[in-house]
This record gives sequence, C-alpha cells and structure tokens, in this order.
Amino acid sequence: MSYDFVSIGSATVDQFADTDSELIKIQTRTTSEELIAYPLGSKLLVKELNITTGGGGTNSAVALARLGLHTAFLGKLGADANGVFVLQALSEEGIDFIGGCEGQTGVSIILNSIADDRSILAFKGANNHLFAKDIVPFESQWLYISSMLEDSFDTIVSLLKSHQGKVAFNPSNYQTELGYDSLADLIEQVDVLILNKEEAATFLGQRYKDDPEPEVLMKALEVLSPSMFVITDGSAGVYVYDRKNLYHGQPLEGINIKETTGAGDAFGATFTAAQYFGLSQEQAIDMAMTNAESVIQYKGAKEKLLSRQALEKKMKKCERKISKKTLA
Repeated sequence: MSYDFVSIGSATVDQFADTDSELIKIQTRTTSEELIAYPLGSKLLVKELNITTGGGGTNSAVALARLGLHTAFLGKLGADANGVFVLQALSEEGIDFIGGCEGQTGVSIILNSIADDRSILAFKGANNHLFAKDIVPFESQWLYISSMLEDSFDTIVSLLKSHQGKVAFNPSNYQTELGYDSLADLIEQVDVLILNKEEAATFLGQRYKDDPEPEVLMKALEVLSPSMFVITDGSAGVYVYDRKNLYHGQPLEGINIKETTGAGDAFGATFTAAQYFGLSQEQAIDMAMTNAESVIQYKGAKEKLLSRQALEKKMKKCERKISKKTLA
C-alpha cells in the first residue's frame, strides 16, 4: 500500500482525571521545580473523567489525516479491549493500521493541575515491542516518527534503512535524556528534527542547560545531519532553522488554554505536512501553530485538530508575527 504519510509512534488510551490538587514549588539555589500534590492516605473523588485515544503516533496520524493526507499509523497495540477502542478511532478518521496486536495496549492517566498544565502516568505496554514481523509492507512519501523505545526503536531504525522517502522525527524527553549516541542511527536518516527547548538543551548536554538562546541551540544542532531543525518554546513561540535562516513564530494573544496534551504532536505533524504541501517556512509555522493553538483550547489530545481549509481560514483571519534572520 502507498501513502502520503505514515505516522510511527505510540498508541494509548488516555484517561483525563480532573481532581482537586495542590501545586507545590520547591526551590533551591540552583533549581526550581513545581509538583502536583495530593493528600496521603485519602480517597480522592474524580470530578470529571474523559477517556480518549492518545499517544504521539495516533495523535500525529489524526492531525495528518484531517489535513487531507492519505495516512497510516504504524505502532503496536495490545490484543485487548483498549486495542479495539484505538482501532475503531483510527478507522473513523480513515487511517489504516499497519502494525501489530499483542499484549496490553498503552495507557496514560493525565492528572490535571490547578494551572494550565498536567502530569501524566504512562504505561507503555505493547508500544515498546514492535517487531519487523508486525509491520504490513508499505510505501510512503514521508515518515513522521514520534517517541518509540526499546524493541520498537530498534525496529524503526532497521525500517529506515530501506525507506526511500523523507523523515521527520519528534523524540520525547525519555529519548533526548539518553543523548546523541543512543539516537544517532535514527537521526542520521532524518530530514526534519523537532524538539522542545528543554529537550534540545538536554540532548546537547550539560553546557546547554542554563537557558541558552534558541539560536545558540540551533548552531549547536547544525553539526547533525538533518536539513531542518525546529525548537518549540511554549509561550515564547517556535523557532525554525533551515541551515540558512532562523524563523521565529509568536503565539497569538488571547488563547484560552484548557489543557496542553497533544499540542506538540499537533504542531509537529502539521509543520511536517506543510513541507509536503510545499509551503513557505512562514506559512508552515503559522499553520502548525494555529493547529496547536486550536488543540490547547479543549480537553483531549485530538480535540479540534483542524482541516487544511479551516486552518487557512483562521490564518487569514489572524495575523501572526513571524520574524526571519540569517544566521552566520
């Protein structure tokens, strides 16, 4: 089978639990950390429980499919009811499943905090155990790869050796903490590398952990093989470096943030799709940020992922500030 995009990554059943919690800040001379706290030994009532599908692989697949791209999802589901739930959700989006079913489907329990963020309890399950025998043969113009660990990571590295199209990679903090050596075999085959600022600093090592400027991180990443680097930085916006120009897209004002799960997947998949569409970098940044901003205004990683037509309409309505400069 031939596709525009194959999205490779995790699949989960996401359980969003809205509970009462406290936010505690621990600060030392050198570090600061915020923690969600719950009373020890007590039973907490969940005010609202929302169950959806999630995981970087399925989130990205849905974003791509809603943009009108012929899309498949490659990952590993469990042979259980949760696996059936994920398959049904993919089918409703017109997405083919070309992976395997065995074991337990991954589950994420998202604990919403009193701020606009969350903590996630992640059970990887079958996600870590994708093997070559599980993969239905396919061809694709692009691969969009999100986090895959253990056996699954090794399988994807082997798959890339025979892949003829382009590759985008959006690793997780689990992977970036392992450093370049652990990811080298994959990154050497990547065209577009997408990281958030914290992941980029961690990936590059200790000397970059003191909140460096994005262009410092970009110049450090330049020694790697990808032709394009993307760094997302929350409320500070998005930076894209194409080995010549550094672009900076700023968030729109007045966005009412409900929940941030899935925003990174929405951005990364949409930005990569814009490369497939042949858009300018300014248009790609605007389209990707607009889709991510749509997602964070609702609860759920796939809520309000938009079609290309809807995105273009929003982009015309709201003017985004995007700067461009040449890096020496």
